[in-house]
Amino acid sequence: MHPFTQRRSESVAALGETGLIAAIRRWLGAASPRAPYGMGDDCAVLPAVRGAQLLTVDSVIFGVHFDAAVSARAAGAKLFKRNLSDLAAMGGRPRAAVVALALDPRVKIRWLEEFYRGLAAMSRRYRTPIVGGDVARLDGSVLASLTLVGEAPARAVTRAGARAGDWIFVTGRLGGSLANGHHWRFTPRLAEGAWLAGRPEVRAMMDVSDGLAKDLPALTPTGAEAALVAGSLPRRRGCDLRAALGDGEDYELLFAVAGGADLARFTRAWRRAFPRTRLSCIGRFVRAGRRPAGTLKLEDHRGFEHLHHPR
Repeated sequence: MHPFTQRRSESVAALGETGLIAAIRRWLGAASPRAPYGMGDDCAVLPAVRGAQLLTVDSVIFGVHFDAAVSARAAGAKLFKRNLSDLAAMGGRPRAAVVALALDPRVKIRWLEEFYRGLAAMSRRYRTPIVGGDVARLDGSVLASLTLVGEAPARAVTRAGARAGDWIFVTGRLGGSLANGHHWRFTPRLAEGAWLAGRPEVRAMMDVSDGLAKDLPALTPTGAEAALVAGSLPRRRGCDLRAALGDGEDYELLFAVAGGADLARFTRAWRRAFPRTRLSCIGRFVRAGRRPAGTLKLEDHRGFEHLHHPR
């Protein structure tokens, strides 16, 4: 569904800012509590927590993260799930969200209603209220940004902490996310991330959003490099090695397991906990300059670069 219309009566311009905010409240329904714990005040009031708090923000832009082939409801759901995937990568659980919207006055009311109903569905599914947000004008496009507040019940697993000798694991399959719709159909690995955060042998973790080739260096310890085995990369049907490394928007968990860990025991425990979620050991971190022959050289592949401009 295309978000724009030439008929003013069908557009958000017909509502005006005050009318649009009132409509958003209706569309969200129970997903947004009453002020001051939800929309309607200058800030939302959140109950205090004892553990570490987590904060993440992500966006979706028409023409970049979704197009007219993706329903408005699916685009709204994707926005919520992109943030949930970041939270999963640190072993966290969500608590509350705020949504900032910038849009052209020609955006269809019906399209925006479906977008917010997609957000509301995810809010209810993951028991995460939408407590506020903002609306602004942006000629020629639609941009929605969601900020998610979470907490770390056990420990917050960061991208730092891996060491040379550690094993590299990834969940699910990689590649082809745009072609097969995985980029909006995915399920964030919240349960898996929380489980991994409770495992002492897991040293570092992140989610794969821009492609394995681009994301893995952020997990690689100083003075080391990744030695990946091509045949171990879990690919989606029809995807070659380049697609698995560089397509992006996989939203799978990428993590390091201590080199001295009992991998057989670890994988058995995983299969008991998540029998339907594939887990693959795809390589190991080695000291820089000591990558074994026959393993992949990541420098030969590239993932998604937001600010890349082809020459």
